[in-house]
Amino acid sequence: MREPEYIIEIENLKKYYKTVKAVDGISFKVKRGELFAFLGVNGAGKSTTINVISGILRKDEGKVEVCGYDIDKNSAGARQKVGVVFQNSVLDKKLTVYDNLKYRANLYGIFGEQFKSRLNCISDMFDLSQILKRPLEKLSGGQKRRVDIARALIHKPELLILDEPTTGLDPKTRITVWNVIEKMRKEENLTVFLTTHYMEESSVADYVVILDSGKIVSQGTPHKLKSDYSSDFLRIYKNIEAAEKYFSSKGRNCKRVHDRLEVEFENTEQISEEIKLQPQLFTDFEVVKGDMDNVFLKVTGKQLKDV
Repeated sequence: MREPEYIIEIENLKKYYKTVKAVDGISFKVKRGELFAFLGVNGAGKSTTINVISGILRKDEGKVEVCGYDIDKNSAGARQKVGVVFQNSVLDKKLTVYDNLKYRANLYGIFGEQFKSRLNCISDMFDLSQILKRPLEKLSGGQKRRVDIARALIHKPELLILDEPTTGLDPKTRITVWNVIEKMRKEENLTVFLTTHYMEESSVADYVVILDSGKIVSQGTPHKLKSDYSSDFLRIYKNIEAAEKYFSSKGRNCKRVHDRLEVEFENTEQISEEIKLQPQLFTDFEVVKGDMDNVFLKVTGKQLKDV
């Protein structure tokens, strides 16, 4: 049987809580093997959508297919193919790392030598060998998060859902986590569905959907979104007062940041024209392309990293 091109297919999904429209008629598809970023502030509908996809919540309306299964007809079949890392850990703090992973594997029919083989593989990936016999409550935050992700991967899912997986982690642990995930994407064609407050993580996604108040407000590749919405910024380090006076008189958005002046432009062509017109202002400057933070602010009017 040929695997479907899309591992998630959602059409007109709705989930309401009395008068609150948590998810209000959204539709999107996730291609098999891609890194898909799902962005929105708290309360935008991200967690509700994830809970529907993973079978925790029942939807009110719409069609949801996960790993080829219609969740209305076979949610159990879909759950067998999905691993989820929630914002808050679901591990048993009193049990050891080993027992947490063994219990999870057993739920998927993985026992004996099969479990031992999978445990060795996962342990090597996430560097867990030294903490397998330690209770969860004795671990650091970074260690617990590595175990959370190992738990979600113990049964070799086709789809890994990561709900804010690296929030609060130190840079080294974040790098370790992403190196393992990228390795599994390449070697096992793992599909990753990600929500994150770290916009640099979404900038390397294959596709991005931006959610606001339960609705999709924009979507596309990071390159397309940046081309459509982000500005370019001119940073001037000398002649700051003269530059600020000049660009303000032309209606440009100017802002002083530490030792520089930042001036917003729609594109680099506009900056090139200004360099030709006022070369005396450009003795020490650089041009910075807009990023996904800029995109999110333009689309929603909100700062993702501050919420």
